[in-house]
Amino acid sequence: MRKSYKYILLNAAGLLIAGSLASCSETDAEKDRGSAPVIKYARMCDSDKADSLVVSASLGTRLAFVGDNLGDVQQVWFNDQKAKLNPTMVTSHTIIVDIPNLIPAEVNNTARFITSTGMEVNYPFNVIVPAPRIDNMSCEYAKAGETVTFKGAYFADDPNVPFTVTFPGGIPAEIKSLSEEEVSVVVPDGAVEGPVTMTSIYGEGSSSFRYMDTRGMLFDFDSPTDFGSNGQWWHAPTFMTDDSSISGKYMMLNANKVTMSADGGWDDSNFAFEYWPGAWTDPVTYPAGIGDRLFDIADFSDFNNKCLKFEINIPAENPWQAGAMQFIFAGTDKISFGNAGLDEFGNNVAGCNNTYFQGDNEGLARGLWIPWSDTEAYHTNGEWVTVSFPIKDFVYGHNGTGADKFLGSKEDFASLMIFVVAGGKTGVDCQPVFKFDNIRVVPN
Repeated sequence: MRKSYKYILLNAAGLLIAGSLASCSETDAEKDRGSAPVIKYARMCDSDKADSLVVSASLGTRLAFVGDNLGDVQQVWFNDQKAKLNPTMVTSHTIIVDIPNLIPAEVNNTARFITSTGMEVNYPFNVIVPAPRIDNMSCEYAKAGETVTFKGAYFADDPNVPFTVTFPGGIPAEIKSLSEEEVSVVVPDGAVEGPVTMTSIYGEGSSSFRYMDTRGMLFDFDSPTDFGSNGQWWHAPTFMTDDSSISGKYMMLNANKVTMSADGGWDDSNFAFEYWPGAWTDPVTYPAGIGDRLFDIADFSDFNNKCLKFEINIPAENPWQAGAMQFIFAGTDKISFGNAGLDEFGNNVAGCNNTYFQGDNEGLARGLWIPWSDTEAYHTNGEWVTVSFPIKDFVYGHNGTGADKFLGSKEDFASLMIFVVAGGKTGVDCQPVFKFDNIRVVPN
């Protein structure tokens, strides 16, 4: 018993000694407190550029500042913008920090380092603000006189160099509101198809998308033959021209305002748009302007770098809260308009069917759009908006999990089906109305 007691005492003494040793170990912050920070140089954190010393960098860039007595630095500022400092990224000799992704109001081309005791060191450093970056436009087919919103970054207004938005044709737009990431303007008269440009004190940026884009147009519902009005639709869609039209005729799903069940139940009569190429001939032919394969009228050769784009209008009085909008491309080996057999090129064609996009399990890869939530319905307030889906993201199956078969070549883009159904998410019963126009495939 005495031996055990002695053993406990010895171990307790050992713990006390270890604890006292640990408490005597100084952190870098404690060691450097009261010493003036010294910045020797800055370098990039990118491994490919780590050997490069820098005296300037763009917003959002991660940098390493190297020097001495840096452990007690508590704040880092670039111009008048305070950076978020992670204490684990601060040592006696290195500070790793991201330049704030905010446009400075006052530019002094200085990085400031401030310690816990208020000691401050300034280091000359130029923060580069990029030219405006334009990500998207609320409606790429908005008419003259309508207000549209652009989202992006680096929308900087300056009293000496005002921010400008110019539509194709060199026509300036009236700015209604402006922030660093969003600008609303009135579409000017006389604007033509093409990129939109924006200019700030930091330079000029141009949109990768085009206003009134006609590239890769699949369905505008205004071509001379209506591209499919001769029976290419398995279920004849409703074509409309009214006060809500964005550019001529549009196509409407659920014109009868029937109820969609909460689970997005099958209702292809009201909620499906099918374009299947071909004709009821033997062998199957593809009459120009009537039964074309889609890859014959639009370039799908680099489909992984392209997107499906269209304008949509969902009235506020008929919001959407059930079912997934499914976008399904397929080759003539999966679906065609006519009987199964051979086509004029000697290829096997599947003929008409309503099973090709389901498959034994999840079936063909497709894009899914489910903007509604369990608690909130989705609508566009009766306004037209542009929707874009990268084709590389067409990886889902019928019920929202992974697909079994994937898009592999341009020949897989002969047909298009848009069907609001299933998706693997339960909503609530609703009576949504969908208006579509200008369905197109364009570069990302």
